[in-house]
Amino acid sequence: MLGTLPAIGTCLLGVFAGLVLKDERFTAQSKSLWLIGVGAALVALGHLWGLQFPVIKAIWTSSFVLVAGGYSLMLLGVWHQIIDVWGINSWSTIFIWIGANAISLYFINNALGFEPFALRFVGGDFGDLLDVLVTPGTGLFVAHVLGLTFAIALAGLFYRRKIFLRV
Repeated sequence: MLGTLPAIGTCLLGVFAGLVLKDERFTAQSKSLWLIGVGAALVALGHLWGLQFPVIKAIWTSSFVLVAGGYSLMLLGVWHQIIDVWGINSWSTIFIWIGANAISLYFINNALGFEPFALRFVGGDFGDLLDVLVTPGTGLFVAHVLGLTFAIALAGLFYRRKIFLRV
């Protein structure tokens, strides 16, 4: 039951970010600055609080919520600045595909798995060969990259055919 409280705090940080982004009183530039500034303050507070109550993800401590939420707000602020304010967005099409079908991709990954499918192509002897030729773990890394590529390709296919799972 107590683990739910920090999760609620994490959710409320997301609500805060959404409210800042929707608020018409702020300019686009100031929204980015607010997100980055509040994020930096939360990271600092989280690390200070972490001196008394450790930053531990496994038990979702309140100091972890502050640190993780702070970094998330800072990243959101930076990406908002790059994509929405400066208009550098031609590279972000893949993220639109994934975001439009995040629930579908999550379900497919949990039901079938993109990595096991990718291991059929680059696992086994080929993965072992990569581990020997490059460095241990390379075969699994290539399998993960191929699994991600399959997920992105499926997301693009869904997006082009206007297939969206809504809740």
